[in-house]
Amino acid sequence: MEKSCTLLIHFDKGTPAIANEIKEALEGNDVPAKIDAMKKAVMLLLNGETLPQLFITIVRYVLPSEDHTVQKLLLLYLEIIEKTDLKGRILPEMILICQNLRNNLQHPNEYIRGVTLRFLCRLNEAEIIEPLIPSVLQNLEHGHPFIRRNAILAVMSIYKLPQGEQLLVDAPEMIEKVLSTEQDPSAKRNAFLMLFNCAHDRAINYLLTHVDRVSEWGELLQMVVLELIRKVCRTNRGEKGKYIKIIISLLNAPSTAVIYECAGTLVSLSSAPTAIRAAANTYCQLLLSQSDNNVKLIVLDRLNELKSSHSDIMVDLIMDVLRALSSPNLDIQRKTLDIVLELVTPRNINEVVLLLKKEVMKTQTGELEKNGEYRQMLIQAIHSCAIKFPEVASTVVHLMMDFLGDSTVASAIDVIVFVREIIETNPKLRMSIITRLLDTFYQIRAARVCSCALWIIGEYCLSPSEVESGIATIKQCLGELPFYSVSEEAEAIDASKKTPQSNSITVSSRRPAILADGTYATQSAASETAFSPPTIVQGSLTSGNLRSLLLTGDFFLSAVVACTLTKLVLRLEEVQPSKVEVNKATTQALLIFVSLLQLGQSPVLPHPIDNDSYDRIVLCIRLFCNTGDEIRKIWLQSCRQSFVKMLSDKQLQETEELKAKAQVSHAQPDDLIDFYHLKSRKGMSQLELEDEVQDDLKRATGEFVKDADDANKLNRILQLTGFSDPVYAEAYVTVHHYDIVLDITVVNRTRETLQNLCLELATMGDLKLMERPQNYTVAPESSKQIKVNIKVSSTETGVIFGNIVYETSNVLERTVVVLNDIHIDIMDYISPAVCMDTAFRTMWAEFEWENKVAVNTVIKNEKEFLDHIIKSTNMKCLTAPSALDGECGFLAANLYAKSVFGEDALVNVSIEKQADGKLSGYIRIRSKTQGIALSLGDKIALKQKGGS
Repeated sequence: MEKSCTLLIHFDKGTPAIANEIKEALEGNDVPAKIDAMKKAVMLLLNGETLPQLFITIVRYVLPSEDHTVQKLLLLYLEIIEKTDLKGRILPEMILICQNLRNNLQHPNEYIRGVTLRFLCRLNEAEIIEPLIPSVLQNLEHGHPFIRRNAILAVMSIYKLPQGEQLLVDAPEMIEKVLSTEQDPSAKRNAFLMLFNCAHDRAINYLLTHVDRVSEWGELLQMVVLELIRKVCRTNRGEKGKYIKIIISLLNAPSTAVIYECAGTLVSLSSAPTAIRAAANTYCQLLLSQSDNNVKLIVLDRLNELKSSHSDIMVDLIMDVLRALSSPNLDIQRKTLDIVLELVTPRNINEVVLLLKKEVMKTQTGELEKNGEYRQMLIQAIHSCAIKFPEVASTVVHLMMDFLGDSTVASAIDVIVFVREIIETNPKLRMSIITRLLDTFYQIRAARVCSCALWIIGEYCLSPSEVESGIATIKQCLGELPFYSVSEEAEAIDASKKTPQSNSITVSSRRPAILADGTYATQSAASETAFSPPTIVQGSLTSGNLRSLLLTGDFFLSAVVACTLTKLVLRLEEVQPSKVEVNKATTQALLIFVSLLQLGQSPVLPHPIDNDSYDRIVLCIRLFCNTGDEIRKIWLQSCRQSFVKMLSDKQLQETEELKAKAQVSHAQPDDLIDFYHLKSRKGMSQLELEDEVQDDLKRATGEFVKDADDANKLNRILQLTGFSDPVYAEAYVTVHHYDIVLDITVVNRTRETLQNLCLELATMGDLKLMERPQNYTVAPESSKQIKVNIKVSSTETGVIFGNIVYETSNVLERTVVVLNDIHIDIMDYISPAVCMDTAFRTMWAEFEWENKVAVNTVIKNEKEFLDHIIKSTNMKCLTAPSALDGECGFLAANLYAKSVFGEDALVNVSIEKQADGKLSGYIRIRSKTQGIALSLGDKIALKQKGGS
C-alpha cells in the first residue's frame, strides 16, 4: 500500500548519495559532514529509499552526539523510518531508541528535552512510548516554560492514542493541577487545550470557575476558550446564556484576532439585537483599524452576512461601513458600495448621497491610477440611490453631468444613462437638465454618449426656445458644411478635359493637409496633369467634437444626428407659429442630411456608409415631404412611450428579484412555540431575554430550518458498489463552497471479519484529497462510516474514483472492489447573478474562452427552450421579458451566473424556428477560465434535449 507523505522534497536521484559515503560521514568526527550526511539520508527516505543498513550506524555514532542540529535531524530520521513490521509489531531494533529518548528527556539542556517531547507527539507506537511516560510526567514540573508546554502536548498526544487511557489514567487530573498553577501563557493554553480535547467537563468547569478572569488571559488561551464555547453551545443551545457574557467581555480584548472570533461566535450563538449590534460594531472597528486589504475583505464578507439576516440593525451602521471607501483598493470599494446600497433608507439617504458626492469630487483631483473605475462605481451607486429615492436626484444630477466628457468612456456612458432615466422619472428637472445638457454637449468625446445625448435632446426639448437651442447646438457642433471638398486641381483637370490643349498643364494651388499630430495646415501643391484627392474640411475652432466623431466614419452617429434633427423640426412645426423659422430650420436640416450622405459616399473616409444608416438618413429627408399625423405621432410620441415601458419593465424585474431574495418561511402546525411572557425570568440578563424573544419569533415564523432534510438527503445518496458485492458502499455528497464531504457507509455483507479495509480514492480535475482514510476492521454483517474531505479550487467538472481493498483470514491475497465514479456537478458551484448590460458586453469582449454548442432539441417553442436552458444551468436571464414576447420565429437572450470562486459565466442563446418547426441556432458560453466554459458547455449539451 502507498504510504501517506506529509512532506515532499525534491532530490536529484540522478546522482544519489551512496549509502557507504553517508555511512563513512556518519562514523567520522566532523560535525558539519555528519549534518550533511543526515540531511542526505532524510531526503533519500522522503523520496522512497529505505536505507536499512544505516540504522545501526546512526545508533552507534549519531545518538551520542551533543550537537543540537544533529539531534534535530536524528529526530526527523526517527519520525520517517518504519517502526513496525508488516504485521504491525514493533521492530526489535526500536528498543535501542527508547533508552536514548529517555536520556534526552532527562538531558540538562532545555532544547534537547523540548524537541524530544515534541517528537513524542508524532509517535503512535504505544510500545515505544510506555517506558518513557515517567520521564514525560517529570517534565511537567520543570522550571523552563519551553519544556513544560511541550510536555503538556506530549501528555495530550499520548492520552489520545487508542491505548492512551490505560497508559495515562490520571492525565486529566494532572493537567488540571498544572493549569491551576501555571503562569506561562503558552503552557496554560496547551493545558486548557488538553482538557478541551480529552476532558471536556473539566475544561468547562475550569472556565466557569474563572469567568471573571477570562479577559486577563493571554490571546492564545482566549482563542481556545471561544472554540470551547462554540462547541458547547452547538451541542446544548440551552446553556448559551451563561457563555454569551464571557464573549461580551472578550469584545474589549486587545487582540484583534480574539475580538474577530468573538464577533463571529456571538452572531452564531445569539439573535438578540444587542448581541448583533455589538458584533457589527466590532466588525466596523476592525474594518477601519486594519491596514491589510485581505482582512478588510474578510470583515466586509461578515458584514454582508449580517446585512442579509439583520438589515434593520446594519442600517444604523451604514456611515461606519462607508468609511471603508477611504481604502484605495477597488475590490474593497466595490464590496462596500454593494453592502451600502441595500441598506439605504429614507432616513439616511441624504447622508449617503452627500458622502458619495464628496468621493466623486475627490476622483477629479486625485492622481490614483484607477480613479476612472472608482468614479464609475460611484456614479452607478448614485444612480441607484436616485432611482430608489427620486427626491435626491436634483442634488446629484448636475454634478454627474460634469462627467459627460470624462476620458473614461464607461463612466460617461453611466452618467448619460442616469440622466436619461432621471429626466423621464423627474419631470420637474426636465428644463434644468436640458439647459445643462445643451451647455455641456460640446464636451462629449465618446460616440455612444453622444448618441444617447442626442436622443435626449430630440425627445425632451419641448418649448420653442429649447427646440431652437437644440438645433443651434447641433449645427454649431457639426461646424461648417460641407464636410469635405474637392480641391481646385480637380476643377482645373476637368477644365483641361473639356478644352484639349497640345501642351501639358501644370496646376499650382494651396490645399489643407493633416499633420502628424492631427492638426491641419495649408501647403502648396504642384503637379503636372495630376490632381490631389478630395480632402476633409476642418471646422472652425468653435465647433464641437461631434464633427470629429463623424469624420472618423461613425455612420450610426450620422443617422442619430439626422433623426434628432427630424424630431426637433417636426416639434418646431407644432410649437413655433412663425413659418419663416420653421422653413429655415427645415432647410438647414436638409442641407445637413445631404452633407452627411455626401460624406458617406466620398472616398475621404476608410469605408463607405452602411445601408442601414443610408436608408435612415434618406427616410428623414422624405419625411419633410410627407408629414401626416400618423407619422408625426410615431416620431414624437411612440419612441418615448417605448422608453417608459422599458423603465417600467426594469422596475418590475427588480421588484421580482427582491421578492425572490426574500426568505419564504413556513412554520409547521406541530412546531413548538415557547411563550416569552409565561417564562421565568429569574437570573436572566437583558441579553438572554432578547435572545429568547428572537428565537421565539424565528420559530413562529418558520425561520429555523432543519439541518438535514431527509427527502433531500436521499436524493444525494450515490451507490458506489453493486448489491451482489461482498462489500456494499454508498456515499452522501455534501458540497459547501470550497469543500466536498463524502459521508461513505461501508457494509460488510459477508460472515467473515474484514481486516485492513481501506477506502482508496483518487481525483481527476481541480479536486484535492485532504487526507487518506485509515485502515479499518469491520465485523461480520456490520457497517462502518467513513468521512472523506475534498478541497475544490475551480468550477471545472471533477471526478472521484477508487476502490475498496480488504483482507480476510481465509484468503491470503487482498480483495479489491472497484467503486462507481462520483461526478461533481458544476451546478453546485454556480448561482444566478445580475449585472448591467454594459458590464455584460465588456466581459463578453474581454473573456478569451468560448464554447459554442449547437442547438439540438426536441422542444418546438423558443421561449420554452430558453426556460429549459435557464432551469438546467441555474443561470439568470438578463434580457427583459418584454424583449422576449411575441412569436417572430427568432429569439436571442443573455444569461449570467457567478461561481463561488468569483468566476463569471456568460451565455448567449440565439435560436431560430425552421420551416419544419424545429429549432436551430447556437448557445455560446464565455468565461475567463477554460474550466467553467467547458463544464457549462457539457452540461448544456447534455440537458438541452429536454428529456434528460
